[in-house]
Amino acid sequence: MYTHSSLLVTLASLATLGASQKCTLQFDGRVPKNFSAAKFDTANGIFNPSNVMGKGLKFSEILKTPAVQGSLFDKNTQPIEVTINDKSIFAPSATNVQTGFRRAELLIASNDGKDASTTGVKTLHFSVMKDAARPLNLTHEYQLVFLEDSSFSTNQFVLKTGTILGGDAAADPDTLQLFGNVNSKPLQTLFSTKFTEGVFHNFAVTNDFNKKTTQVFYSQGKEALKEQTKALANDNSGQGQFHFGVLKKGLGGGSDITKEGIQEADIDEGIIYGGIFNEDSSTGCVSLTAC
Repeated sequence: MYTHSSLLVTLASLATLGASQKCTLQFDGRVPKNFSAAKFDTANGIFNPSNVMGKGLKFSEILKTPAVQGSLFDKNTQPIEVTINDKSIFAPSATNVQTGFRRAELLIASNDGKDASTTGVKTLHFSVMKDAARPLNLTHEYQLVFLEDSSFSTNQFVLKTGTILGGDAAADPDTLQLFGNVNSKPLQTLFSTKFTEGVFHNFAVTNDFNKKTTQVFYSQGKEALKEQTKALANDNSGQGQFHFGVLKKGLGGGSDITKEGIQEADIDEGIIYGGIFNEDSSTGCVSLTAC
């Protein structure tokens, strides 16, 4: 029979185990400290060197290595900043030039849309931080992290900030908002928090692709993750690819927001990313710090 003191010791031990457990990695997007900018332009085994960026640009031209400490999830690895400018117009084909967006995103090299990172039960980890020298224009909507399904017809979850198109006009745009499947009606807000400057915001998003649920863990700085939600019903079917970067939507727009909408000139904006990795949580394993 447990005494009060022994119960406290047991709970403390369980908390320590949760913070230090080693889960099996599905992919690792953390950037080694000796990784040069030029390596992003070639097959490097971490990120796809071809997508997503403006036509004629190279990742070595739009990625920065900011002078900030590693995030909660970084182990001998460095944060990386994704920036956009006036040339950040993605053109997946000659007839599909996305003039309504300014965007640059990192895609994991092994995540081809049909791989195991979007099957079973997986937990995606990442950290995001503002760059005070390259602030976002919060009159616009931004997508910072999202899972785009393999048919390119929806995002099963997406982290946004800024003024959300079709959202509450009175809402604070300086907020990180994690939404469920964007085709769901009404759109489900899974979690939100103030986008505080000068600190990493750490997320773990557990997707059970069998049960179609999503669960959110969150912390700031070097604090271990804490559970923010239970497993919530969310249509995360369709597999797909994870995007990490800055997708800035135009103002106004029309029936096709990819090609319509106002984008002001002289854009110099960025978001800092740290600790990107995806782990197998089929046994219930979820890392609360680095894995």
